[in-house]
Amino acid sequence: MTSDKPGQIAARLDRLVFSRSLQKLVALISLGGAFEFYDLFMTAYIAPGLVAAHLFSLGQGGFFAAGSIGFFVFCTFAGMWAGSLGFGFVADRLGRRAIFTFSLVWYCLATLVMAFQHSAASIDLWRFIAAIGVGLEQVTIDTMLSELVPAQSRGRAFAFNQLIQFSVVPVVALLGWLLVPLHPFGLDGWRCVALIGSLGALAAWGLRLSVPESPRWLALHGRAAEAEKVMAGLEAGVASDTGQALPPAPRRETVPEQGAFREIFARPYRGRTLMLSVFNLMQSIAFYGFGSWVPSLLIAKGIHVTASLEYAFIIALANPLGPLLGFLVADRMERKWQLVAAGASVAVFMFLFALQTGAAAIILFGVLVTLSNNWISFACHNYQSELYPTRIRARAVGFVYSWSRVSAALAGLLIAFFLHQYGTLGVAFFIAAAMTVMVVTIAGFGPRTRGRSLEEISR
Repeated sequence: MTSDKPGQIAARLDRLVFSRSLQKLVALISLGGAFEFYDLFMTAYIAPGLVAAHLFSLGQGGFFAAGSIGFFVFCTFAGMWAGSLGFGFVADRLGRRAIFTFSLVWYCLATLVMAFQHSAASIDLWRFIAAIGVGLEQVTIDTMLSELVPAQSRGRAFAFNQLIQFSVVPVVALLGWLLVPLHPFGLDGWRCVALIGSLGALAAWGLRLSVPESPRWLALHGRAAEAEKVMAGLEAGVASDTGQALPPAPRRETVPEQGAFREIFARPYRGRTLMLSVFNLMQSIAFYGFGSWVPSLLIAKGIHVTASLEYAFIIALANPLGPLLGFLVADRMERKWQLVAAGASVAVFMFLFALQTGAAAIILFGVLVTLSNNWISFACHNYQSELYPTRIRARAVGFVYSWSRVSAALAGLLIAFFLHQYGTLGVAFFIAAAMTVMVVTIAGFGPRTRGRSLEEISR
């Protein structure tokens, strides 16, 4: 057995069991992603504070007015678009682990600077800079997870990853509810929420230094000794967890090649690239159109700002439950049909949310929209990383995922418009239309991936 061949490394990885050692590795990777989610979802929960501090307004001033909350949301996703599209190729060239750590430091420090800005324009600028690191981080996490976890367990691994990441959403929602209306230590509450996220990310950085490089990437780049060292460590950990010797790996030959960006537009990947680009354009309208606007949607329904943050916190408590429930279907139901079912659920529940006036019903349907969006999230992060080979995985995922950032940036402006002109029901129509296009695209053109090796799917 020659460990320097990418095919054999892949065969050795796919015979592993998703035991405690691999679960710990996924948890370490996910921990950094949790602080990324904190930074991302913070947008929704500090928005009322930015308005209360008279730094921003809700919907007035035009699409691209620096003082509009819609433009603040736009800057968040425009930065994530730049990170995922403009820098995704770096993880294919320099390795997953280095970019994994660098992007964390990037958005941590930029958010720290943003917390001390005193004008809408400067807040928007530093939000954009921080979001570049956030966008790059998510691409790298998806790439690492797909390459480190065996084929039969990828669904559960991504559900576990999203469980950890989404667990931080109730935390930022709670902090928003408790701190945004106050002025602790003489600081606006929204500044304290931002500072907590940036300092927490620095603390997590030390834990993530123990994450190894992808052995698939090492083998592909001719670093045989390093690939063997990482593989030996993974195999020893799984053997220790199970108390059994690992079965021999089947022969699996591949020809190491250097990837090129243009390959994602050639057969057999061209159709996948187009399908995933349309999918990402649509899915983020629902995910961020609701998640980044929950308190503002509630305020538009006539709920006081403090009560809206309380309701938003209760709805946010559902976030970890989505991936937790996902364990039931993650590796049992084909990924494309998970996305179809989740998209249809978002459309229905969003309409019902918009029609409610009572607190209990608003919270109930807000929770159901959140759970459905969570289902889309853990299924799609898994799905899109499965559809490309190791040599181009990061840049391909970065490209298709970047369309979700374009969509989320523009959706932020459009939702501000629909909310101002037509209220929550107008937002619901917009989201339902996006979900219809998403469902048709995935159902008609998405390939199956469940239980198949990355190399088989690539062929």
